[in-house]
Amino acid sequence: MTTTLHSPRRALALLSTAALLFGTAAQAHITLETPTAVAGSYYKAVLMIGHGCEGQATHTVTVRLPAGFMGAKPMPKPGWSLSIRREPLAQPYTSHGKQVTDDVTEIVWTARSAEFHLPDAQYDEFVLRGQLPATPGPLWFQVQQRCPSGQLDWAEVPAEGSSTKGLKSPAVLLNVTPAAASEHAHH
Repeated sequence: MTTTLHSPRRALALLSTAALLFGTAAQAHITLETPTAVAGSYYKAVLMIGHGCEGQATHTVTVRLPAGFMGAKPMPKPGWSLSIRREPLAQPYTSHGKQVTDDVTEIVWTARSAEFHLPDAQYDEFVLRGQLPATPGPLWFQVQQRCPSGQLDWAEVPAEGSSTKGLKSPAVLLNVTPAAASEHAHH
């Protein structure tokens, strides 16, 4: 069966679909490779950075972790140094039989030299993993990109129950879904 685009209605439908897809992609400045995960599971967050700061290369990426994201560990990147900030927890938790009283709250990747900067015309991934809270709901990763003469703060979180529509610099959303009764994930 051959499909043709001679119909004005079909052409308009295709253009409308393309506009919707490209419009959505244009608003998604930093995204997660997998934007949904099961409560209580271990999650690999692959943050995809699609552009720099108004044409400039990115030299530093800072990720502020959402409350409830436990035991975060970043993946090293060749040519980038890592720093990790830990803070005391308001509510300690137990992991592998040990009580955890402080945890990772921020991870920073910094290019070691200009040759490792992420050019505006390229994209890259920054990866970390950790355990999700047992309670389902939205988790917001706040990400900052720093460039030679500026920065972008992807840190806006909408009011509970509203969308990111209209936000200029939305944080990165992970939808944490309820676990099935028999699920227990451990990686």
